[in-house]
Amino acid sequence: MSGSRLQLVRVPRSERPDPLRMWDGTVFQTDEWLDFVSHTQGGEPVTAVVCKGDRVVGGFAGVIVKRVGLRILGSPFPGWSTSYMGFNLETGIDRREAVKALCQFAFSELGCVHLEVMDRHLTREDIRGLGVRCRLLSGFEIDLSRPLDALFEAMTPACRRCIRKSEREGVTVVSVQDDQFPSEYHSQLVEVFSRQSLAPTYGECRVRSLISHLLPTGRLLLARAQDRDGRCIATGIFPAMNGTMYFWGGASSQSSLLLRPNEAVQWFAMRYWRDRGVTKYDMGGGGEYKRKYGGHSIEVPWVRASKFLGIETLREFGRIAAAVKQRLSVSGEGHTTGR
Repeated sequence: MSGSRLQLVRVPRSERPDPLRMWDGTVFQTDEWLDFVSHTQGGEPVTAVVCKGDRVVGGFAGVIVKRVGLRILGSPFPGWSTSYMGFNLETGIDRREAVKALCQFAFSELGCVHLEVMDRHLTREDIRGLGVRCRLLSGFEIDLSRPLDALFEAMTPACRRCIRKSEREGVTVVSVQDDQFPSEYHSQLVEVFSRQSLAPTYGECRVRSLISHLLPTGRLLLARAQDRDGRCIATGIFPAMNGTMYFWGGASSQSSLLLRPNEAVQWFAMRYWRDRGVTKYDMGGGGEYKRKYGGHSIEVPWVRASKFLGIETLREFGRIAAAVKQRLSVSGEGHTTGR
């Protein structure tokens, strides 16, 4: 390895830079998260170092899965319930060059025919002219480093009223670690999706797998909202690491929506992780309702590249088929859920 060109070299986990100690490391790059994805997707974890000449300047994490017999490298891949993976790079290392090196690595060394990568620090300008495709993942990010009063005032007046109402109605939110949580969360998730004539894109087993892999690390908050009688009326799942918390999922009971438990769960989670040194809240993609919590808009390119023509068409067909199956599972014409 000589010159200034970047290269990726596959290495055991113990030899890649620890994402926990990298300024841009995310919880989705940790060993525990890779094990969670591999377990739920039937995949093969991939860890690599990024080299410039003979010097290691960063790391990479992803998972290889097989779809219709074809090897695909995801970092992440749609349907994995996973946010930013991608690279951990030293300051000043060109992410555009890292993407070019990743394509070479995936297609030549790993034998994959398609790859997808979403890196929080990658921009549209970085990938312009590379011949790759992308879609923009839009979301909201909240600055948690502000004083609590300022954080609360940044929310819309309607959102603040909802939080105050939940308090008046006796709603309490607690951090839990009990075995009931996965079934509570998923049953409420079924209610949420059914309001839109849809089914959840994953089953309770995925929730249990996430919890079993992440909860022992201390990087996962399971939040439960309870009414005056102690009944669970809403739930939320919030991983965090390296100063950033994320919204993995939330759900609530239809009969208790007037108590505004969803807003109460969000406000609890922000304060919980803020008290533990977290300074940013990335609420994940989609959902215009998230705007009311006072964050600013962000856009992150989700990059994809294929070795052969036609792979993109297969991918799009699979996406459409999954959406149709999701709707049929609610209408009674199908029997499977998830993607």
